[in-house]
Amino acid sequence: MKTFSELGIGDAYIKSLKELNIVTPTEIQAAVIPKLLGAKTDLIGLAQTGTGKTAAFGLPVLNAINPTKPEVQALIIAPTRELVQQIKKQLFKFTKYNEAKIFVEGVYGGEKIERQIKNLKRPTHIVVATPGRLLDLIAREAVNISKVKILILDEADEMLSMGFKKELSEILTHSTAKRNTWLFSATMPEGIKRIVKSYMSPDAIRVEVNKNALVNRNIYHHYITTTIKEKIKVIARLLNKREGERGIIFCRTKAGTKTIAKQLQEEGFSVGALEGDMKQKERDKVMRAFKNGSVQVMVSTDVSARGIDVQNLAFVLHHQLPEHLDYYTHRSGRTARAGKSGQSIALIVSGEMKKVEAIQQALGITFREMVM
Repeated sequence: MKTFSELGIGDAYIKSLKELNIVTPTEIQAAVIPKLLGAKTDLIGLAQTGTGKTAAFGLPVLNAINPTKPEVQALIIAPTRELVQQIKKQLFKFTKYNEAKIFVEGVYGGEKIERQIKNLKRPTHIVVATPGRLLDLIAREAVNISKVKILILDEADEMLSMGFKKELSEILTHSTAKRNTWLFSATMPEGIKRIVKSYMSPDAIRVEVNKNALVNRNIYHHYITTTIKEKIKVIARLLNKREGERGIIFCRTKAGTKTIAKQLQEEGFSVGALEGDMKQKERDKVMRAFKNGSVQVMVSTDVSARGIDVQNLAFVLHHQLPEHLDYYTHRSGRTARAGKSGQSIALIVSGEMKKVEAIQQALGITFREMVM
């Protein structure tokens, strides 16, 4: 296994990585960093969430910045406010021991735009943004991306499935000067292939980690056969058995999310809910409680769980299996991060075994039955 130093990372970064307990490069970091350091190239990286992508693109992008030029030189686009905040925080921590300061600004919806406009008046080298808010700021001439050398799309498939196709095309058309595009995605749906074809070099480097494992190898997949009426009892029994463990329960609808959270709270479980109608303030409050452990289990819709990165989630529970295969990958990928193992448990009713078989076949995984 190579060290960060062998990958070409400088001492100041290595010192801050050590402090963050990042000592051995992950598979994606070892594959991507040497290709991106100092090279002017487009790159497509296929990797699950939780594999260390932020350092894989973050260290090379920091390395490419000229701190003496007070202009936006790199742009990182991510699907959610949470992910933007997380990337910004990581980049800031990576630069702790740098001699020259590299300034990173995060912009996203749900916060007053005036405040972000004010922040962007300070010297800024890297902007991390959600697509909609970035376009708002460009329209108001609050940010100038004409000097951008590197454009990074993180969790590109999530951005498409959240409906950001138009915004992404607009951003990609905007900053075409002499830039390189680095695209990271867990899956490669048609929409992503079109972006690659339209906006990226045909010579783009392709890096795929865990080629055959569309889903992280450290996740154990289970199903429990039950009835619609019994589902909440089964969940309560599971939570009782897993006292002290943290997890996410996925639900297909906003109404279902609220109902399940309420029923579990009434049973005395430490549960929060995340769904689309929540105000940003409420969402932040629930997320804080979940991250600091005062809420143990989160009930969430697929879209609301985007960008959640909470350490040490032991399990993911599917109240219903998702409509789309990609969603199963994203849901189960919330657990077993950073080399740990985790469980993905689906509650199925009669007639749904076909769905389980289809997921097994498409993703090359095996479900085992769990009997309560």
